[in-house]
Amino acid sequence: MRQFIVSFVCLLALVACNRTPEVPVESRSAQELFLTAERQLQQGQTVRAAGLFDEVERLYPFSEWAKRSIIMSAYAYYESQRFEQARNSAERYLDFYPADDDAAYAQYLIALSYYDQIVDVSRDQALTFDAVQALRETIERYPDSEYTKSAELKFALALDHLAGKEMEIGRYYLKRGHYTSAINRFRVVVQEFQTTQHTPEALHRLIESYLSLGLPDEAQTAGALLGYNYQGSVWYEDSFALLTSQGLEARDSGQGWLSRVYRQVIQGKWL
Repeated sequence: MRQFIVSFVCLLALVACNRTPEVPVESRSAQELFLTAERQLQQGQTVRAAGLFDEVERLYPFSEWAKRSIIMSAYAYYESQRFEQARNSAERYLDFYPADDDAAYAQYLIALSYYDQIVDVSRDQALTFDAVQALRETIERYPDSEYTKSAELKFALALDHLAGKEMEIGRYYLKRGHYTSAINRFRVVVQEFQTTQHTPEALHRLIESYLSLGLPDEAQTAGALLGYNYQGSVWYEDSFALLTSQGLEARDSGQGWLSRVYRQVIQGKWL
């Protein structure tokens, strides 16, 4: 047993002697650090890669390698789902190089870091709102970039998500007879998220809410809007039946906010 222990200790010593000591990052060139980080990224070691990219920026802040490392750091952190750190790197890149070719990608990464954290409509939608803002900025600041089409698609989906949240809350109030609160939610969908798939239902729910409050003029105007834009939808069929059952019709009536929206629609300024 003693002989085995001695042999094992000798083996460990031999391995230690043959192991090449790791060179401190401070002693390595910017190019060497960058290429090492790239290899780690290719091997799926995203966190370690991001750390090395950060070291390039720290040790060689005014080099071309530092510039490349900042955007690569943002990507590596994003791939490792460290979204806040990804945003920090991307925002730093935009601060330093706002007109660079990779600026659009940096902005798109910021948007993705929010978008990928969107949760179902039953939960808080703060990150969805942040995603919408960041995606809008990507589209408006870099309209000709290769990321614009993807940003536009994600922007539409994020808007639809926000509208879905408003609809969920509105239905909740409507079922419990809190009609004014329900109307406020459905109004947000009609005015702010009118291009989403939720608008026809929002108009139908407005008809239900206004009729429940004894406000037929507003209900008829909501029906007119629904008929003008979504006459072929099931929501219009239900709304038409609901209005006619009470001797009403789908027409612009009254001077409320819906009438103003209706006039804008007729003039081609909405939808």
